Amino acid sequence: MTTPFPFTAVVGQDDLRLALLLNAVSPAVGGVLVRGEKGTAKSTAVRALSALLPEVAVVSGCRFSCDPSAPDPACPDGPHETGGGAARPARMVELPVGASEDRLVGALDIERALSEGVKAFEPGLLADAHRGILYVDEVNLLHDHLVDLLLDAAAMGASYVEREGVSVRHAARFLLVGTMNPEEGELRPQLLDRFGLTVEVAASREPDQRVEVVRRRLAYDDDPAGFAARWAGEEAAVRARIVAARALLPSVRLGDGALRQIAATCAAFEVDGMRADIVMARTATALAAWAGRTEVLAEDVRQAALLALPHRRRRNPFDAPGLDEDKLDETLEEFGGDDDPDTDPDGPDGPDGGGGQPPAEGPDSDGDAGTPAEAEESGPSQPAGAGSGERSPVGAAEPFRTKVLSVPGIGEGAAGRRSRARTEHGRTTGARRPNGALTKLHLAATVQAAAPHQRARGRSGPGLVVRRDDLRQATREGREANLVLFVVDASGSMAARQRMGAVKGAVLSLLLDAYQRRDKVGLVTFRGSGAEVALPPTSSVDAAAVRLESLPTGGRTPLAAGLLKAHDVLRVERLRDPARRPLLVVVTDGRATGGPEPVALAGRAAGLFAAEGIASVVVDCESGPVRLGLAGRLAGGLGGTAVTLDELRADSIAGLVRDVQGTSRRAA
Repeated sequence: MTTPFPFTAVVGQDDLRLALLLNAVSPAVGGVLVRGEKGTAKSTAVRALSALLPEVAVVSGCRFSCDPSAPDPACPDGPHETGGGAARPARMVELPVGASEDRLVGALDIERALSEGVKAFEPGLLADAHRGILYVDEVNLLHDHLVDLLLDAAAMGASYVEREGVSVRHAARFLLVGTMNPEEGELRPQLLDRFGLTVEVAASREPDQRVEVVRRRLAYDDDPAGFAARWAGEEAAVRARIVAARALLPSVRLGDGALRQIAATCAAFEVDGMRADIVMARTATALAAWAGRTEVLAEDVRQAALLALPHRRRRNPFDAPGLDEDKLDETLEEFGGDDDPDTDPDGPDGPDGGGGQPPAEGPDSDGDAGTPAEAEESGPSQPAGAGSGERSPVGAAEPFRTKVLSVPGIGEGAAGRRSRARTEHGRTTGARRPNGALTKLHLAATVQAAAPHQRARGRSGPGLVVRRDDLRQATREGREANLVLFVVDASGSMAARQRMGAVKGAVLSLLLDAYQRRDKVGLVTFRGSGAEVALPPTSSVDAAAVRLESLPTGGRTPLAAGLLKAHDVLRVERLRDPARRPLLVVVTDGRATGGPEPVALAGRAAGLFAAEGIASVVVDCESGPVRLGLAGRLAGGLGGTAVTLDELRADSIAGLVRDVQGTSRRAA
């Protein structure tokens, strides 16, 4: 077994270590979400935590880790007698991003259930994680069907497995810990709210601290066991402190003054629901116990707010995380009670004992614990992003709810919420012979396949004799995520009459829709004499919104260059992810200027998309009483559909759903 990196040897990352330790003291806090760039010890710290957790008493032989002092009366391995049992180390179970539903919740032996009437159940990861840690690396990339199961288990403290009338239920209470890189996309709000605490981590910019990180990592890689042995004393001390804090926790008093501060803080930051208040109360109590106190102080409430509220106050996916600490301090001061005793900053509630500070660095450490005046396009052609024709970026108008733009046909891409697709989850549309392991049984089709052979198989009792060849896999239809590639006209004609604010507002609205539907997005812009990929295809809709906000305008309209650049992006992306179907969204007034025969060249470029059956939509940004209809002609050349900015709104009278014209070659 691999020796884990010692928790106390992690350099810096104070907030991360503190949040993990508070959950070790009080699992009721509700887990931790760790956000940050790659290479910041997120996974290392989480995996190291399990070695610090106290042992767990379990019923001997129970696959579901029942507590011998209070066994689950509905345990599938029960009933169990009270008392006895054995102690084992606390488990940390990792949930892979690509795991199947059966791997998470467990699986039934369908063949034995049908032929023998036996509930043969193989427990999944939720059963393994009961009374331990469930760790999800890259949790923001977890498929929606797994997220739904996690939400159910976290809400009910139990896992329910049902397969064609056969049901199994077992307890599933675990500490949920997730890590993620925000560049790869955000979490669904429902799952985000299930994490008790959140911390932002980043690599230190202090050379001395970075040197210490490298030194310790190299020492660990050279001799993991020897390195762990050198930190064994510090690990034991923290383990003992966790045990002591757990014992002290029931005695900690959360006074009325602290409760008022918690309620006032949650109200001041306009968090949704009451979960934030409860999590803050539990966190503040755990902070006091970790500091060895039986009274919750204002500093505990402040620290609890910094850990429990940042991910709950975000109003939309493009808002920056974090809290206004000045506003937090003002709220705490306004609602501060007199029942909190004063503390000596150098005493036991100071930097080394108060506010729940994590343990200090170990033996070989020596410090840180780690107006737009827009004009029509004119003048000579300018390079993209340069020249006197460039105008300062214009702010986006208020976003709105858009129509659902979907790709026609049925795909087989990544699970999402935009276009129809054959998926492992969704409504059942038919049955087929399984290719490999059976995952979703179609009961009626299986019975129909087995029924004609019962006499030949010597059936003599009430049971149905089922063979492997009789089993039928259910075919299901759900929704997939697409690649939505935006091609945005940033030329002078778009800047005229102050249209760019409305254009950016429309694209921002479509980006919000893409976020909700779990799409990948990309951004191509064109102006002056060329086009550029402002953002390669990514799952981070936030990044696209940032690039859009800083987009300047001006110059001529090289429409053909924009289309050709987009075609090249889609060609490369098709090689990387062939199952993900693209949706091209061109935001323009349809003009094409600059260079020889710009209109004809743009028409030939549009024909490339039509020939390949790429679904496309043109958002017509032309305004004024006289309209030339150029965007509509472009849509015809693309083999797609044109919508105006007004028609793009979901509340317009044109309807709520629009299938983009064009047939993808991968659609069946």
